[in-house]
Amino acid sequence: MTSAADQWAGCRVLLVEDDYLIANAMGTEFGALGAEVIGPAGSVESALELIATKELDAAVLDINLHEVMSYPVAEALLARGVPFVFATGYNKAALPQRYAHVPHCEKPVEPYQLAQALFA
Repeated sequence: MTSAADQWAGCRVLLVEDDYLIANAMGTEFGALGAEVIGPAGSVESALELIATKELDAAVLDINLHEVMSYPVAEALLARGVPFVFATGYNKAALPQRYAHVPHCEKPVEPYQLAQALFA
């Protein structure tokens, strides 16, 4: 069985999260697993800039960024073929049908859960 550390090692993961404490904790955990953390991006604009300028292997995306829905970020990730997971307080039923195929984890979430969702 492959561990979360094996799955995240060397992975360039974009972290899109507007809560500083959550972003900091996730970034620290991913870094400890060997991932290269891109971001965190706390807004749609900063996330779109990172998507346009960085090579990415995966992304973790919060849905609500300072009361702005992050769906443009999801669209940019889909257009670039970057796998991502929604890590959010919203339940899956609240997502638009367009994103029914996207893995979803409800917060609080651990990196191993995100790895299972992304790399299953």
